[in-house]
Amino acid sequence: MDDRFLIIETSNRRGQVAVAIGERVVGMRLLEEARRHARDLAPLVQELLREHTWRTRELTGVIVSRGPGSYTGLRVGLMSAKTLAYASGCELIGIDTFAAIARQAPPGAQRVDVIADAHQGKIYVQSFVNCQGGPLSIQTSAAWLEDLASGTWVTGPGLEICAGSLPQYAGLTPPQDWLPRPASLLALAWERRRRGERDDPFGLEPLYLRASAAEEKWRKKE
Repeated sequence: MDDRFLIIETSNRRGQVAVAIGERVVGMRLLEEARRHARDLAPLVQELLREHTWRTRELTGVIVSRGPGSYTGLRVGLMSAKTLAYASGCELIGIDTFAAIARQAPPGAQRVDVIADAHQGKIYVQSFVNCQGGPLSIQTSAAWLEDLASGTWVTGPGLEICAGSLPQYAGLTPPQDWLPRPASLLALAWERRRRGERDDPFGLEPLYLRASAAEEKWRKKE
């Protein structure tokens, strides 16, 4: 039997669930933006597996986007993926969200900056040179723009708020490439599998650089 994978992407407002056979995505569902990931994710997974007549114990692995992104969405996605992988005994493979987005840049793009809204007037930024990711940081958009190198391609959900500020010497990817696609997560998961890499359901955590707004408010009260 060919390898079968479930793919969970909940780093953004519009969550996605997909199934793949080998290195090919064969089915996908979208989580509605106005609905809660926690309430809708499990039924959507069941629906997709049932449509392809798959049982959870037949899964080779669960691939999950680990952020950065929505705090609530990532927690729900990671917990669902970890629970399913542990219960079924299949592989668990976490993928950095920005790496998947960078992979969708135009062919030949040597440097790609992926950005996302970090709130409070700041953005997440990670630069990829020839597909190799540098450190992930939080910056003001002004500081990032000041250091933006000529010829850099820019992508990511942060363009929803920053696209109008980009200088003419920067490349702008089309909006359909700003969010990670299941096929990109799948391709990166296969690269990790070929290197013999897997994740521990008890050790895999969302990729955050700071506490959520609610956690920061709580700390200020203490």
